[in-house]
Amino acid sequence: MKKQVCVAGMLLLSLVAMAQKSSEKIPGPAGTLSLGTRNSFSFFSDDGGIGTSIGGQARLQFSKRINTEWFFDYISSKNKDISNRNDYHIGWSIMYYPGKQVQFMRLFQPYFLAGHCFDYTRVSEQQNKANNASRWSMATQAGAGIHINITPMLDCSVSSQYMLHFGKDIEASVDNNKVVFEKSNHGGPDGHLLCSISFNYKLAHLW
Repeated sequence: MKKQVCVAGMLLLSLVAMAQKSSEKIPGPAGTLSLGTRNSFSFFSDDGGIGTSIGGQARLQFSKRINTEWFFDYISSKNKDISNRNDYHIGWSIMYYPGKQVQFMRLFQPYFLAGHCFDYTRVSEQQNKANNASRWSMATQAGAGIHINITPMLDCSVSSQYMLHFGKDIEASVDNNKVVFEKSNHGGPDGHLLCSISFNYKLAHLW
């Protein structure tokens, strides 16, 4: 009986030691590569249309508190019965995790984000797509979000950010029953609120 107790005790100690060693081998957040899909909603643009989008993103985390997000959005909206608008966003954001504890084991992890993107906009007449105008612009964005950690490897992220674009504005109007597009001569700021929901999976640790 004593021998059995000793053997069980030795096995228990060996399992504890193995668990400690394995926990030491668990990689930290730095170097984590994630991929995900996203849907976004655009509000308060100059044409008054509410845009909806599909897109994707990748994340690469550099440290415990600093993560980066590289994204693409295809946003479509309507200006009443006059025109359709398509926006293509490609950009990046820096994500900062505040608070004393930063971990993906708990359910909620808030963050702040700020970044930059390039934008291609194409506005076309609803009844005649050949009648259109387009522009390139750049934007800066800032906002906040939260990770809802379904598992340590999978999260649902909800964010809201204000994007301020700098470029020549395109205005659509009706003149003698014809849709006319006018592009401003000088570039200026043009902003909108972008709310996104995404699902992201941690694929690998690069370092």
